[in-house]
Amino acid sequence: ELPVGAFLAAALVLVPVSWHWRARSIPTLSIIAWLFLDNIILAVNAIVWSGNVNVVSLVWCDIAVRVEYASNLALPAACLCLTIRLERISSARSASTTLTSKRKWMWFDIMMCWGLPLLYLGLYYIVQGHRFDIVEDLGCRFTFYVSVAGLFLVMLPPLLLSFLTLIFAGLSLAHFFRRRIDFSKHLASSGSALTTARYLRLMLMSIVLMLWVLAVTSANVWFSSRTGLRPWISWDNVHSNWWQVGQFPQALMSQSDRTWVLALWWAVPVSAYINAMFFVFGEDALKEYRAWWMWIKDKALR
Repeated sequence: ELPVGAFLAAALVLVPVSWHWRARSIPTLSIIAWLFLDNIILAVNAIVWSGNVNVVSLVWCDIAVRVEYASNLALPAACLCLTIRLERISSARSASTTLTSKRKWMWFDIMMCWGLPLLYLGLYYIVQGHRFDIVEDLGCRFTFYVSVAGLFLVMLPPLLLSFLTLIFAGLSLAHFFRRRIDFSKHLASSGSALTTARYLRLMLMSIVLMLWVLAVTSANVWFSSRTGLRPWISWDNVHSNWWQVGQFPQALMSQSDRTWVLALWWAVPVSAYINAMFFVFGEDALKEYRAWWMWIKDKALR
């Protein structure tokens, strides 16, 4: 069920991609891209390392663990960009639609959704105690030197961005309730292509997704530090076994460790399901389904 669950999650996040592409929404397209990549990697890993911990491909694992690591920050960063945009649109401040303003916000979104995760990934080497781990049935997983520095560099940034997202989401909802009677007119006057239903769908998706990220990241902090933090002696000490590949057969893991590792693995597909839940049955998705059906029907009649 592991590869099936991950492949299904990857497919579901692609359902609303055409509408988001037409809307030129970099944050939502980035959420889709990161979740799709993450779930495809998880699915491939679950197939390749089903019942074994063999070191099959070092290059694949080097790439896979870095995508997995960067996505930890990319998802809250993209949601933060989305809620900032929604807050600007719904506030009393007039959202400028000039070419210069659009270009400025486009580059802000790109740097937040892609540049910041790459910077986060670049700093990863500071606390990367060894190359990666291979867990039976789950495949290669990123690892870090569990210390105060490790928790600050690995866990704190996603938590911080998630809290900021919830703050901007709260402000956006406050603007909505303040103008709920004529909110659709306000959206139209702001120059946005959003409807009230789309606005609320995007807002609720960001809130639910960030609450989920906060819960998963907090659980990961507990799981990683449950046996205590290691002392930071020196750079050379932390990286002394950097080329090591940890191998963890299920038989040698305790029941609690197996449960937690599996739960953290499923956190990524569940994130994709949460994202899809708000769009698969939405108004825009139903229009897409009808258009696909008419196209298929037209081709079949020919």
